[in-house]
Amino acid sequence: MSKYHKINTIFKRDLDAPGRIKPLILGEWSCPEFEYLSDNDWLFSEKVNGTNIRIMFMEHGGIIFGGKTDNAQIPAKLMNRLNDRASGWGPSVRLAHEGLILYGEGYGAGIQKGGGNYRQDQDFVLFDVRAGHWWLKREDVESIAVALGLDVVPIIGRGSLGLAAIMACEGIKSAWGEFNAEGIVARPAVELKARSGERIICKIKTRDFAKDIA
Repeated sequence: MSKYHKINTIFKRDLDAPGRIKPLILGEWSCPEFEYLSDNDWLFSEKVNGTNIRIMFMEHGGIIFGGKTDNAQIPAKLMNRLNDRASGWGPSVRLAHEGLILYGEGYGAGIQKGGGNYRQDQDFVLFDVRAGHWWLKREDVESIAVALGLDVVPIIGRGSLGLAAIMACEGIKSAWGEFNAEGIVARPAVELKARSGERIICKIKTRDFAKDIA
């Protein structure tokens, strides 16, 4: 089963610094591609603090749910919600999405610290869709979310990676309410890959700028 790839933080961390959470070294890019493309046009989506979930549409209308890894356990309440959603996807809907892998976050009360800020129950919010070797465009991800009745992570900005860092430093109000967003996931406005074949995509968290980071 296709696990979701790692997303690198924009900047390197000072691994020699004391404390559990290592501070960022501002201006030292974690990947050369980020530095090269830093002033280009990037899309910023809100990073949700939850648990990684995959929804896989298999042949003949089958659906498989997975966590971050194949051995990850999905919380019982969240699994019940996923099954409830899938029960509303009839044969024609399932066949129309055959071969797609939906990536998102299981989020809500009981999932991660502060999960209740998002919602009091548990649910799934979509952030990416893969069809074979293709990552779908944002507009196509949104169309699939509408077709399946799913929420999709909001776009909260657009611009350079420097702007993303400034937004995270100043604090980002979550689209879900009066609390700070976990951070930003940034991707080029046009999907790109590095020389290694990996996607060019990065993140930055608001907690990396908190005063009590140590």
